[in-house]
Amino acid sequence: MSIARPCAEKAAAKFVARHFPLCQCAVLAGSTVRGEATSRSDLDIVVFDEHVPAAYRESFVEEGWPIEAFIHNFTSYQAFFESDCRRGRPSLPKMVAEGVAIIEDARLKGMKAEAKRLLEKGPEPWPAETIRSKRYFLTDLLDDFIGSSDRMEDLFIAGALAEAASEFVLRTNRQWIGQSKWIMRALRNFNPDFAKQFSEGFDDFYLTGNKEKIIALADLVLRPYGGRLFSGFSLGKPENSALNKDGRQEMI
Repeated sequence: MSIARPCAEKAAAKFVARHFPLCQCAVLAGSTVRGEATSRSDLDIVVFDEHVPAAYRESFVEEGWPIEAFIHNFTSYQAFFESDCRRGRPSLPKMVAEGVAIIEDARLKGMKAEAKRLLEKGPEPWPAETIRSKRYFLTDLLDDFIGSSDRMEDLFIAGALAEAASEFVLRTNRQWIGQSKWIMRALRNFNPDFAKQFSEGFDDFYLTGNKEKIIALADLVLRPYGGRLFSGFSLGKPENSALNKDGRQEMI
């Protein structure tokens, strides 16, 4: 017979009191505060302690809950806000913005407002050269997928295609991206109809082996930016240069 575990808020409060009794602020975030928790959900807790010299994270199992603790001082979080937004996955801003205070500090209001501004602003637009590079690598995956006749290899190529195609459509539309289950959540947030088309295409492939819907989906994503890209693409080639007859590079 399993013993009932305390609710998320009570478990989080006990955990913070036990491990971070001197912290100034702590928030509970994640699926439990969004009302999306399952029997396997963990507690995401962000702790702010002005005496901590550098940020770190640590995992625990206490009070019947797996717990992920993200520990910061009142300046270290800013670098994480910046790096999270730069990569297009605003993990810490989202936790701070949605988090419920376990221990409240006057500075929390400002940090929440900062996090919400970043989330509402969205990621910076991709430069043209980044779009061109992503087009090429998405095309390369698509060509591998079309040309493969090995079912086992197809499964892994399809997974890479799903991640690359979702990243491309989301970032070119200045939307936040995700990993794992967050890919579909990000797509639904962007466009529920497209998310349905996306999931149905991959579902059909995994069930039947039919690649056509995935191929059409990738072409749909690429079309506004010139379609597939192979010929003429280069990476790392110096500008205004050519190769001489000996194969050595010389400036024009």
